[in-house]
Amino acid sequence: MRRSARLIAIGVAALTALALTACSGGEVRGVRSGDTSSALPASGKVRESTFVYVQNLEVVTEWDPAVSYSNEIIAMQNIYESLTIYNPVTRKAGPRLATSWTASPDSKTWTFTLRSGAKFHSGRVVDSSAVKSSIERTMRLGAAPSYIWDSVDTITTPDANTVVFNLKYPEALDMMASASYAAYIYDTEAAKNEDLGKWFAQGNDAGSGPYRVAKWQKGKEAELRLTAFEEYWGGWEGLKYKNIEFRVVQEHNTAWQLLQRGEATFIGRLTPQLFDRAADVGGIRTMQVPSFQTMLMLFNSASGPMQDIRVRKAVQKAIDYPGVIRALKGAGAPASGLVPESMLGYKKGQEPVEDLAGAQELLTQAGYGPGRELRLTLTYAAGDDDQRVLATLLTSMLARVNITLDARAMSWEAQWGLGKSKDTGKRQDIFVMYWWPDVANPYSWFVNLVHSGDPVNFNLTYIKNAQLDEKIQKLPALTATNRRAAQDAYEDLQHEVIEERALMAVPWVVNYQRAYAGGVRHYTDNPAYPNVVFVHSVSPSA
Repeated sequence: MRRSARLIAIGVAALTALALTACSGGEVRGVRSGDTSSALPASGKVRESTFVYVQNLEVVTEWDPAVSYSNEIIAMQNIYESLTIYNPVTRKAGPRLATSWTASPDSKTWTFTLRSGAKFHSGRVVDSSAVKSSIERTMRLGAAPSYIWDSVDTITTPDANTVVFNLKYPEALDMMASASYAAYIYDTEAAKNEDLGKWFAQGNDAGSGPYRVAKWQKGKEAELRLTAFEEYWGGWEGLKYKNIEFRVVQEHNTAWQLLQRGEATFIGRLTPQLFDRAADVGGIRTMQVPSFQTMLMLFNSASGPMQDIRVRKAVQKAIDYPGVIRALKGAGAPASGLVPESMLGYKKGQEPVEDLAGAQELLTQAGYGPGRELRLTLTYAAGDDDQRVLATLLTSMLARVNITLDARAMSWEAQWGLGKSKDTGKRQDIFVMYWWPDVANPYSWFVNLVHSGDPVNFNLTYIKNAQLDEKIQKLPALTATNRRAAQDAYEDLQHEVIEERALMAVPWVVNYQRAYAGGVRHYTDNPAYPNVVFVHSVSPSA
């Protein structure tokens, strides 16, 4: 749902790459010493300058940058830019479209100075009025990710290069402005006399980033192609990829073959077996890095058998968590609560524990157990090998306590549509999905997943509790004014959500296992922007 500071327009990509490499914590393997294989075959200048990103899910589900909240992040973060960007070295916000900012002592007034020379793809200058118009439209549309601007009361523009935010309550707005969704700055006048939302839906962009949309083919393997925006403020000096192609390949073996043949540059995820194999292949790099991304099993607390908290707790206890981690072969690490390590709110030692006897006792109390079978439905993403492994293992684990699990692989759109269905009888009992933060703090897990929502969006546990909502709503101000109190509040909320209310289980935190062409230089992961390759900041070999 997430680069280091860009300090000056010239030479900034190399600075970014070096800063990130110093702190990525990832293990890079698989390139033999001295190997400078090019990212793609030297069959022509266009192919040589194309970065081919292969993934197993559809890229674009929503084109409007004010509404986008899904897989298209991997493209959007190359098309659009935000005022600031999360720097994993400092764990603070760094410059992007804004070069500097100040906050009042009470953190309720924030003043941003904009970068000189930045332009939208339409040719319009990225000035304060354009920034104000963009953010106000995002706020007005009120789509799920727009909550990042909830603290904003008014926006004023004293001059063309200055934007002032007056807040309703204290908040670290520099961090919110670096969010991976809804912080995009875009040209609200790009569609001219057309409806902007409809214009976006046709595959048009109004971006401020290094690449613009060249071609979109919904449902095709070569789904999306981006091309360089020549007037990008960061410049195109030196070796750069001038094009990006996003390809959708569901089979991991096929993706691996494309990489071996030089027809792919980057694969966001391989199976553990292929990942290990890739490490021994010349001309291919592999990287394993920890992430902020968690795997979630969201329990339907509003309808069906999991309305009973005893059933939800029994399912939690029936899971062999270490067994799941072993089966992932490095692709997952144990979760200690909902919040990943190195983030505010993380508490060590909260890893869940299997308790089959306890699960059986709870099911018996609920009227199930050896004498009465319990049937549950679970949905997960088709094409995701890790989710398939989880569903397979869960089927066996729950069978030990006489729970029959109907696990269904579905496209994300179909799965999500089922979860949001107004017919509560159609909703799944267990919804498997990933979550990563919109900002590099834990707030998005709570405001999206367990805050009351009507209509349902990502609150797929269907909890509606005013007291819980009130606790969640206090978190932004608490984070800005008293981080020790915020840490305590996040710890308490995790205990309430997972232990007391049993709304979900957290089987693991994702370890990213990447494979990419050996000729790609300066690539690194920024955990605040999962699965994103900032292509302007990497370069091909000469």
